[in-house]
Amino acid sequence: MPSKQPTQTRQAELMAAALALAAHRSPATVTTTELAQAVGITQGAVFRHFESKEAIWLAVMDQVSETLLARLREAAAAHAQPLPALQAVFMAHVDFVVEHPGVPRLIFQELQQPQDTALKARVRRLMHEYRLLLTRLLQQAQDLQALQPGTNLQAAAVLFMGSVQGLVMQSLLSDQVGAMRAQAPAVFQLLQQSVATTCHTPSHQDTP
Repeated sequence: MPSKQPTQTRQAELMAAALALAAHRSPATVTTTELAQAVGITQGAVFRHFESKEAIWLAVMDQVSETLLARLREAAAAHAQPLPALQAVFMAHVDFVVEHPGVPRLIFQELQQPQDTALKARVRRLMHEYRLLLTRLLQQAQDLQALQPGTNLQAAAVLFMGSVQGLVMQSLLSDQVGAMRAQAPAVFQLLQQSVATTCHTPSHQDTP
């Protein structure tokens, strides 16, 4: 007989189970019966913790947004200079996807829906906060003349996010999500070369 757990604990377990199942298939095909089996409760008990399957995915998206943004901001804050901070953000995002491959499946699936949904609104909010972080770092780089003159910061942010999304899409298609970590540094280098100035940092030998 399933043991009784506090609602918060069960909710966390159901959310984790949902993401684990979504790592290998479309989130739309995940059923509440499968979630119940994964957690060790009855299907009826699922609805004592969430009013619907949509509510589960909304809670998952809220948790994902909070965790991912916290990681990206922490990665950026660890570097005093904006370009290394951007690279750290890039790699932090890649690491997050490798750890949670169900997240991009959930996001890509929802963005394909023609109608507006509560889940799609959550995704838009996440992307908005992400762009704000990138634009702030890019503005700092521009202020330090580390970007090419006239660089469009909004376009640069789109290019950054698109580069990560391209890596994610390729990894999902090949079913080799872990390969992103090896590919990401070279992709970021190309991204940086497209917007950064060519700076020469004097070495000890260059110092008179």
